Order: sequence, then structure tokens, then C-alpha cells
Amino acid sequence: MPPQDDASPLAPGLYVVATPIGNAGDLSPRAADALSRADVVLAEDTRRAGLFFRRQGLVRQAGRSGFFSLHEHNEAGRIPQVMEMILGGQAVALISDAGTPVLSDPGYRLVRACRQGGLRVTSLPGPFAPAVALSACGLPPAPMTFLGFLPRQKGQAQKLLSRHGATGASLIFFERKDRLAATLALAAGVLGDREFAICRELTKQYEEFILGRLGALSAVDLDVLGEVTVVIGPEALGPAAAIGAAGESVDPEAQLQTVLAEERARGGKPREVARRVAERIPGMGVKEIYELLKR
Repeated sequence: MPPQDDASPLAPGLYVVATPIGNAGDLSPRAADALSRADVVLAEDTRRAGLFFRRQGLVRQAGRSGFFSLHEHNEAGRIPQVMEMILGGQAVALISDAGTPVLSDPGYRLVRACRQGGLRVTSLPGPFAPAVALSACGLPPAPMTFLGFLPRQKGQAQKLLSRHGATGASLIFFERKDRLAATLALAAGVLGDREFAICRELTKQYEEFILGRLGALSAVDLDVLGEVTVVIGPEALGPAAAIGAAGESVDPEAQLQTVLAEERARGGKPREVARRVAERIPGMGVKEIYELLKR
């Protein structure tokens, strides 16, 4: 629903505004209001931004400027201009093509410059594909690591996955549909047999979650359409992990003790520690682990 007419100006500053990743109903009233009242709107693609405004029924108030482009190729050059606008008393809204700006989209350098310059930066939260994927795919939600887009170079992608794959976190990243099969095969070689979820067309009509294991990629149809967010679960521990990534035998009890020690070191109340351990060890319940912690 379009915001109510309100002629009062926004306070000068940079407003980082999250926009829908698919479902138009996910634009918050607060975001819609800010986009209507901001003096300037920065967008990755000004034509797409204009179409988005029309589809949402957003009307720029009289006297407000139009759209200015801000993308990966011109962000550095835009920073002085944007800071001058804010210093001059203007409210500048930043949007990406979809979702939350800055997070794997342009804007980080601008936000950092504004913070270093003592300028106001306000985030208007909303849709973020990794959060949508993680909350609905059924893989352990915490800890988690968002990797953005993996490097194109195979060696760099392998190093990134290897470094973060050893942390016990679920890994989340974006991938193009035509690179999906090759990327998952690479992940299988680096991480071993782990659960994964291909989350496509999130919040849209044909939203789909495709679940599988990296050790059995042939069992999953990877010829998908639409935008893809991938979640790879942490290394499987406990009784279900009798075989390690390289095929060697693994002692489940030793792995259990390792995870217990790691989660104890993180701190927290015993039941919280037990919950975190249970998320990392399939087949064991929180109550069972809690009893182990009391010994």
C-alpha cells in the first residue's frame, strides 16, 4: 500500500532500504515511506528502479530529485557527491536491484565513508535472501556464514570453502543456475559429504527448496531455473558420520567430545550449549546432550 502523504522531510543522512526479493508485498510501510520522501534515490539500475516504483505505486513527492545510479563500477566516484548532498541537508535513499543493499551488493564503501565522515546512516531492514533460505530449508541455522558470490576462479573458491567449511557453520552463498552443478561438485571435493539445500525463486510463486547431499549429487536434478541461494550444512557429526570426507574411518565419540568442548568454550547456559551441540550432531537430542554436559 502506498504511504500516506506526509510533507515532512526526512532527516539528512543515508538510508539503506531493503526492497522485495520477489513478493511485492514484502516492502515494509516504513521503507515505502522513506523511498517516497527521500530527496534522492540511489539505485543499481535506474530503469529497474523506476519500474519498481511504478509497480509498488510509490510516488516521489514534488521537489524531490529522481534516481542516481550507484553500482560497482561507479561507487567510488559517487561517494564525494553523495556526501555533499547529505552535508547540504538532503536525505539519500540507497536501494539495490532486490533485497538488502550492501550485503553482496554495492554500497559498502559509501556506508563506510559516511560513517567515517560522521554522517547519519540508517538501515531500514527487510528481505534478505540468505535469511529467507536459512529459516526455511531445515539446515542448522547457527552458526552461519554468508559468503556472497563465490570467486570465479576455481582455486580461490576452493580456498574460501575450505577456510570456512572447518568452522562448523552452515555456509550460504549465491550462485548462477548455469554454474550450480560445477560449484556443488567443487564443494563436494572440498567439504565432503554434507547436506545442502538449493533455494530458488524465494518468496515468488514457484518458490522451491531442493534438498540433497554433496556425496550424492547425481540423485538431484540440478537443472533449475530462476535465482538460486545455496545452503550447505556443517560437517555431519555423531553416529551418522562413520566415514569422513576423504573416506577414512571417524570415531563418533571423539567427534562428539570435540563438539562438546567447542560449544562449551563458546559459553552460555547448559541448555543453550546443548541446543547448539544438537544442531551439529544429527540423531542426538537436546535432553541427551544436556545430561552429558552435567557429568
